Amino acid sequence: MKKTANMATLLLLLVTFLVACRSSAVSEPSDSSQVEKKTITVGFSQLGAESDWRGANTESMLSALSSENGYTLIYKNGQQKQANQVTALRMFIQQEVDYIVLAPETETGWDFVLREAQEAKIPVIIVDRRVDVADDSLYTCWVGSDFALEGRKMASWINSYMMQKKVDGKDVHIVHIQGTEGSTAQIGRTKGLEEGVQMYGWDLVAQESGDFTEVRGREVMASFLREHDNINVVYCENDNMAIGAIEAIEASGKKVGSDIANGEIMVVSFDGINEKAMNYLKEGKISCIAECNPLHGPRVQGLIETLERGEVPEKLNYVSETLLSSVPEIKIVVVNSIGYDVEIVK
Repeated sequence: MKKTANMATLLLLLVTFLVACRSSAVSEPSDSSQVEKKTITVGFSQLGAESDWRGANTESMLSALSSENGYTLIYKNGQQKQANQVTALRMFIQQEVDYIVLAPETETGWDFVLREAQEAKIPVIIVDRRVDVADDSLYTCWVGSDFALEGRKMASWINSYMMQKKVDGKDVHIVHIQGTEGSTAQIGRTKGLEEGVQMYGWDLVAQESGDFTEVRGREVMASFLREHDNINVVYCENDNMAIGAIEAIEASGKKVGSDIANGEIMVVSFDGINEKAMNYLKEGKISCIAECNPLHGPRVQGLIETLERGEVPEKLNYVSETLLSSVPEIKIVVVNSIGYDVEIVK
């Protein structure tokens, strides 16, 4: 009996030990899961897909805010309609995302929906174009280009070229193909040109929106050529419109190039993303391109990481950009006493 009692006690101790070990082993995954990195949910409203620049911008965002980098990204294409973007933002708010990223179609009309995001305590990061709101606390920060500076650098380049070739300002006859009216890029690049017209005495022959598309760029340029016979410079607010403008110029029997003294029509542009436009730059069909950097994804990722650490990012975050030219004579331009290098593309 004593031996049987001892065996029972030993078995009880063994069972207790095994249960304790099993309990400890089961608890380990729970402990490790507590240190797993948080997945961040981001709602991204892109204004559309109107240009090669926009496509590159979208790809940059999708790549940076990927699942591999710890994000769940909800992407919505606004198809060039602000109403679609407002609907997307309200959907993001209902889904209780951690952050909203907005690439707005135009600057105005965002106050109400941004206030809704603020009340839901969701930080909003604006990319590319700016928003014009009564209270700038409605968005956390902005990432993009200094579009007015882009325009001023281009105007300085045109002026430097004309001085180099001894062309008087009054003999410079410019037509202006604008981007989507009311967009930050259109406002800034238009401002840069109009300041140049006043400063250098150029003749601004005509202005019309080409909506940042190749088709509209071709249509607008064809219309300009029918109405005016003295055009020698075309200022296009993006590469896609410049490609359309070149097609219209060549279809009319005129030649594209920088030798305006001998009847060529100079084309200048913005972006530097489109492969065909870059080939035109090397060929001399486009004389100068003001680079517009579309790679905002890593900047946005960095800003989110800053916010995740509880830090306050800069309100305005400008990307670095340069001028690209096929004309070797102009290696630097000056804007407000500051020199900017020109990269010569061969």
